Amino acid sequence: TSLLLQWRESSASEDPARDTDQIVGFTVKEYKGLVMGSTVRAKDVTKDFASSIRAVFGGELPHYTQLMQDAREEAISRMEDEAAKLGANAVISLRLSSTNIAATTSEVMVYGTAVVVE
Repeated sequence: TSLLLQWRESSASEDPARDTDQIVGFTVKEYKGLVMGSTVRAKDVTKDFASSIRAVFGGELPHYTQLMQDAREEAISRMEDEAAKLGANAVISLRLSSTNIAATTSEVMVYGTAVVVE
């Protein structure tokens, strides 16, 4: 099982998808290259209406929070799949970005360097 999958399935403190260039307790043995994952999500019109009313009064907009969380998870999962196809068991130098690409849609992209660690 890859470190990425082990991390997702446990409460291990060593995160194999890191925003640094190393993982404490592991040594990078091989660099596999850049991997990325992305997804584009659209707002739900009915929930968008309810959120716009709530926005008038301030506070968190739970629908949007969940939408972005789901998008991040999907992008990370796609990046992990790409890393696994290259034979990597971890990703380092992880970065995440999001942008609006239309009035009601957003893209979330995650990318990093796929590596083999021991």
